[in-house]
Amino acid sequence: MTKKPVFVITNMVASAELGLELDLFSLATKIKEIEYEPEQFPGAILKFKDPKASLLLFKNGKVVCVGCKKRNLIEKTIERTIKMLMPYAKRITTRKKPKIDITNIVASASLDMQLDLYRIAYKLKDVEYEPEQFPGAILKFKDPKASLLLFKNGKVICAGAKNEKEIRIVLDKAQRLLKPYAEKAH
Repeated sequence: MTKKPVFVITNMVASAELGLELDLFSLATKIKEIEYEPEQFPGAILKFKDPKASLLLFKNGKVVCVGCKKRNLIEKTIERTIKMLMPYAKRITTRKKPKIDITNIVASASLDMQLDLYRIAYKLKDVEYEPEQFPGAILKFKDPKASLLLFKNGKVICAGAKNEKEIRIVLDKAQRLLKPYAEKAH
């Protein structure tokens, strides 16, 4: 019986609506943690050190939060953002607690096997491998929709999952799919 891969979440991406209409230019002049360069990107960037997270802020009050490793940290970061921005909002559109939607989770794991990436790329469909460009191969899954970055040493990075259950499913599928391509121990 092969043991199931253990994974560590390294980043979560979430979106929410703050219920605030924002003047991004004004915010950038009043709050030192906010950067706004509209000629480069239509949103402003708010950076926190603890927890280490960044938020993309848009004038309609939508935000994208990146950098947190747990849902409760995302919730705290978004609550903190609302408190910080509320005094400067052009208009408050709702005072309801924002619905947080996790759109992507990045996790790392080990499949506990050496992988022959050339054979995997040759034999399996949905695998991209260009060793001249990058040392890892990309294995794409349709259900759940997620991708694994595979390395020769069996380490993997999972991206695209929306929850921990999807990460588990993708890692289990990958372990079964890749077992025939594991290099024999010397």
